[in-house]
Amino acid sequence: MNTNLSSSVPSQLETDCLVVVVLDRAEKDRGEKDKPVVTVESSDPAVREAAKDVISSGEVTSKTFETTLLHRPAGLKAKRLLLVGGGKAKIFSAAELRKLAGAAVRTLKSKSIRSFAFVVPETAVPAKQGVPAIVEGALIGNFDPGYYKSDRSEKDQKIDALTIVVPGNAQGDAKALEGAMQAGRIVAESQNFTRDLVNEPSNRMTPTMMAERAKKMAAEVGLNCETYGADKIKQLKMGAFWGVAQGSDEPPALIDLRYDPVGAADKVHLGLVGKAVTFDTGGISIKPADGMEKMKYDMAGGATMIGVMRAIALLKPKVKVTAVICATENMPSGKAQKPGDVQIAMSGKSIEIINTDAEGRLVLADGLSYARQLGCTHLVDAATLTGAVVVALGYVNAGIFASDDQMYERFARANRQAGEKMWRLPLDDEYKENLKSNIADMVNAGSRWGGAIFAAMFLKEFAEDTPWIHLDIAGTAWMEEAKPWIAKGPSGIALRSLVEFVKGWES
Repeated sequence: MNTNLSSSVPSQLETDCLVVVVLDRAEKDRGEKDKPVVTVESSDPAVREAAKDVISSGEVTSKTFETTLLHRPAGLKAKRLLLVGGGKAKIFSAAELRKLAGAAVRTLKSKSIRSFAFVVPETAVPAKQGVPAIVEGALIGNFDPGYYKSDRSEKDQKIDALTIVVPGNAQGDAKALEGAMQAGRIVAESQNFTRDLVNEPSNRMTPTMMAERAKKMAAEVGLNCETYGADKIKQLKMGAFWGVAQGSDEPPALIDLRYDPVGAADKVHLGLVGKAVTFDTGGISIKPADGMEKMKYDMAGGATMIGVMRAIALLKPKVKVTAVICATENMPSGKAQKPGDVQIAMSGKSIEIINTDAEGRLVLADGLSYARQLGCTHLVDAATLTGAVVVALGYVNAGIFASDDQMYERFARANRQAGEKMWRLPLDDEYKENLKSNIADMVNAGSRWGGAIFAAMFLKEFAEDTPWIHLDIAGTAWMEEAKPWIAKGPSGIALRSLVEFVKGWES
């Protein structure tokens, strides 16, 4: 999708469709339903006049994601006018604007419209925040997962061009707005890159293929990338990682991506660790058949970290970052690890395998140890780790666990700025009781109660004293159904938050 900025008067812009946000600016709530005060978020009188009749008729309520399409709007050079509801003005934000841009794209492309212009709602969101939000939302909304379908007409439903209409008085900030637009494009394209990796079926995204995609991306954006196979994993004594990988005929891959810019502070070296189980059968503790096809998405944490590295390589923050992605399949076979086996992790800790379907924490354990060995001073891991986090938080919030409050506050600020929904869960020492094993240092699976917390406590043992955050994205990495702003399928959750988190270490 081509994107550009325009400071033209919206009514004078020639476009297939002009998109304008409508908000409810009713301010009082007297305990009864007040009639919405619907406002068109444009200072152009001609745009407001074109929408006047349909608003006064009551057809437009400003309800979030409500769309009203007008053809040949009077007084406008645009062929169509799309009004998109954004809800109450007092709680409207750049995060909501991002979703509205996605909803506009998904509405228009279903009608075979190829280009449109979106007016920044200048009185609700400043242009410097609004421009990247619109770009991000539009590009995310333009992605659809059905590219293996043979019906070309369905596959080719894409928006080709977007014009973002900024206030005329913002012309003095043209360079800054152009930079904001390009940054938004980088983040959104990196999120879609992540979604593309996650969307691939496991026969087209083996660990080897994932490593190749990472190397190709690294070459394109100027990252250092090394990939290793089984021999290196064994040489590093990554017994937990190898225990998962040994049951598959597909070789595992250890992916090491490095970004080391000139001028980066020596005291900070961020480590991003991703779980990349490219297909998870559960191993000997095999999963039920129902829904197992979705287990191709069990590499979403690793895909996210690869996408984050793409974004920061292009955004160029002055922070040293290393990503470690442990890619493998989890398969049942005569070679597979069994319940009751004991594996020795890279850190030297012994692990009794209670459940081979609790494999993600095993690959992450060695990934965290390897990142520490590489000198990372702060760690973040992301993984589709537990069904238990879905029980706790549903499909709305990802789970956050943190060993260090100061680091958590940094991440929470980034998360708020990114507009992604996440919720912190506890890591109290009492939960360590569940880690006890009769014959090893710890077990890999414990009580069903607090399962997401148990998994996090397990990982904390391998982060040791390094400040660490764990993101359990099992309930949010895959959209179970389409939303107005995003297709059903991979979401790319956590990428925006992680990019903001990395950028935040510049200051």
